[in-house]
Amino acid sequence: MPEQVVQRRSRGFICVNAHPEGCRRNVERQVAAIGAQAKPPHAGLGSVLVIGASTGYGLASRIAAAWGFGAKTLGVCLEREPEGNKTATAGFYNTVAFHDLARRDGLFASSINADAFSDAAKRSAAEIVRKEMGKLDLIIYSVAAPKRADPKFGKVHASVLKPIGKAYTNKTVDLDSEKVTEVTIPPANDLEIADTVAVMGGEDWKLWMEMLAEEDLLGENVRTLAYSYIGPEMTWPIYRDGTIGAAKKDLEQTALALDEMLDNRLGGEARIAVNKAIVTQASAAIPVVPLYMSILFRVMKQKGLDEGAPEQMRRLFFEFLAEGATLKFDEAGRIRLDDHEMRPDVQKEVTSLWTNITTEDLRELSDFAGFQHQFRALFGFEVDDVDYSAPTETMLSW
Repeated sequence: MPEQVVQRRSRGFICVNAHPEGCRRNVERQVAAIGAQAKPPHAGLGSVLVIGASTGYGLASRIAAAWGFGAKTLGVCLEREPEGNKTATAGFYNTVAFHDLARRDGLFASSINADAFSDAAKRSAAEIVRKEMGKLDLIIYSVAAPKRADPKFGKVHASVLKPIGKAYTNKTVDLDSEKVTEVTIPPANDLEIADTVAVMGGEDWKLWMEMLAEEDLLGENVRTLAYSYIGPEMTWPIYRDGTIGAAKKDLEQTALALDEMLDNRLGGEARIAVNKAIVTQASAAIPVVPLYMSILFRVMKQKGLDEGAPEQMRRLFFEFLAEGATLKFDEAGRIRLDDHEMRPDVQKEVTSLWTNITTEDLRELSDFAGFQHQFRALFGFEVDDVDYSAPTETMLSW
């Protein structure tokens, strides 16, 4: 197909296109980082399903399973394909790169581009697992979607980012103007809370696991993980105690039910892994959180503690999921990968900077430039060693 020059196009702060070569370089670097820690590969995982596998923690999980353990992987994602002069989404190009690198290294990889909430996606996944992978050792649930169509009744649920009970006012940064301002978010009503739980809670995770169990596709001692976030108290009204938090609490209750089911049937387990704050399309949309992350990155980098998705998943897979690993959980039975973020000395410095930060000293007191760079890199832009003036092939497929 004809190549074209792809320059970053934005609508406000959001990139509306993606650069295939930049996305490929991102995936290559994650693969190299995992591979350098896993020679020979770790043992304990043969077949892995990642639901929500094309970006962020889901993609990093799939890379860790494949290049860290030599696992067969199946990824489920919903991404826009390229069409004419329009590029695909970054997640699509990430998945293309994953497949190319897996072929290069002799690893089995299959992907389904479909709505993970749908019955059709679940049926397709079951067929691939049964015919090509064997019983699953690990299922990662890492779905981040704004809407969900109920497979039984067809109703579309839309999630919202709102506090519960009363309005919430705090500092935030306007990502377009780069101004530190004050934002007030009205409380959610009961329907908005219920809809957010329906989208981001544990119901779909439970449906996936029940389907896989009914189809006899779960191996002995199978494990399943769903990802969550807690964060500092300053963000709790909009996050942990807000509509998202209600969904995350539902996710945790689902983990308890699934853990009992898997333990009784297969000696397996279900856990929540609480991860560190990273830049994603979803996190950038939450008021207050981008400013918090910009300050957090500055503090953690100064202390040599900062981790991105690859480093977090490297820790999760090698320290918690590898054969013979010593498992440590918090009082609620969760895996805590946010331990560096939540260190008292880190949070003390973040709080001090938060109190004093203004528009005038945004770049001095935070790593807002790093936040911007990481966000654009999600779409394959501002990636080292990529010539953005050179034509590149956009009509790719896996």
